[in-house]
Amino acid sequence: MIEQYDFDAIVSRQGTHAAKWEAGDLLKAWGMVERFDADTIPLFVADMDFPCPQPVLDALHARIDRKILGYSLHQTSTEYLDALCGWFQRQHDWTIDPASVIQCQGVVEALDIIIRTFTAAGDGIIIQPPVYGTFASTITKHGRVVVNNTLNEQDGVYTVNFEQFEQQAADPNNTLFLLCSPHSPVGRVWTLAELTQMAEICATHDVLVVSDEVHCDLTRADQKHIPLATLVNDDLRLITCTSTNKTFNIAGLSCANIIIDDPTLRNPFSSALGISFPSPLTLTAVTAAYQHSDVWLSQVNDYLDGNLAFIETFLREKMPTVGYRVPQGGYSAWLDFGRDSAEITRHINIKANIILEDGSASGEGGAGYQRMCVACSRSVLQEALERIGRII
Repeated sequence: MIEQYDFDAIVSRQGTHAAKWEAGDLLKAWGMVERFDADTIPLFVADMDFPCPQPVLDALHARIDRKILGYSLHQTSTEYLDALCGWFQRQHDWTIDPASVIQCQGVVEALDIIIRTFTAAGDGIIIQPPVYGTFASTITKHGRVVVNNTLNEQDGVYTVNFEQFEQQAADPNNTLFLLCSPHSPVGRVWTLAELTQMAEICATHDVLVVSDEVHCDLTRADQKHIPLATLVNDDLRLITCTSTNKTFNIAGLSCANIIIDDPTLRNPFSSALGISFPSPLTLTAVTAAYQHSDVWLSQVNDYLDGNLAFIETFLREKMPTVGYRVPQGGYSAWLDFGRDSAEITRHINIKANIILEDGSASGEGGAGYQRMCVACSRSVLQEALERIGRII
């Protein structure tokens, strides 16, 4: 019998040290919000409020019963590697060589290592804003130069400026390209033609590609994510970053899987990472998720489809001046308020007691937008939208 998950149920996260729900004092101290109280609805973090898959919870209980939680190595777990490879084969038609998998604590940690290892101070790194803000901050932190291949936008549809991209890739000072696929926060799932063209340009100009595919499992019913690694191009230098954090709502267990087929890239990355000891609970949770959570993910995606469609209907009927297009991937609504984004973020926080993310945090092209993460119960989403509608 297939288990039916209830995503309408509200699970309290109070008393669990949840960064999303219990960091009010810190957020105020950092100047990120002015209002955060028991009635606040935080929708600014890509962090689900849905219960984790039951097979993951069952596996964690069983692991705790083993009574010892010592140093662990992912390389010693054939079960873990088989589960990971099996998942990507089933879900994305991607055959992964287990020897190409390197486990680390997170994609941001991996980006740090990649930039330090494969680029030099002053090198240009191409990104496609409006995009995950940590891309730019990580680049500048290491003394590299942000090169913006800002996405074209028309009627809420984002596309790549390929003429500019080709010019930027041809510049020998630009040595690395950070691809976000599916793209966050605008929600594009790149087509085969778009991925092929980006890959061919980078291969021609010997630009290393880092493909951040952490949202790959979270796509709409009519969309199909294509792992860049499945495109055959022997000249392409590629590192793929994947993670269970977003897919299975286990971000607190800190796990990223970095897939590097080319040993001339894999070996330097592995050496720079050094010995990594993942939590034994992380290994257990990730293995169970990849082995037994296909049904859970299918139901999550169906529910997210409903949430994102609900927003479209609500805005059309009650806030028609707010621009929005259902994203092809991820679970963030990219809302165009057409106003100063810092001002509208503050207004929504103070007057509606809702926390959204200022779109300008995503760089060029983000001003005027708000990112709303909607992996929550429909009733909470409706309450948040109604509050915003009353003060806009």
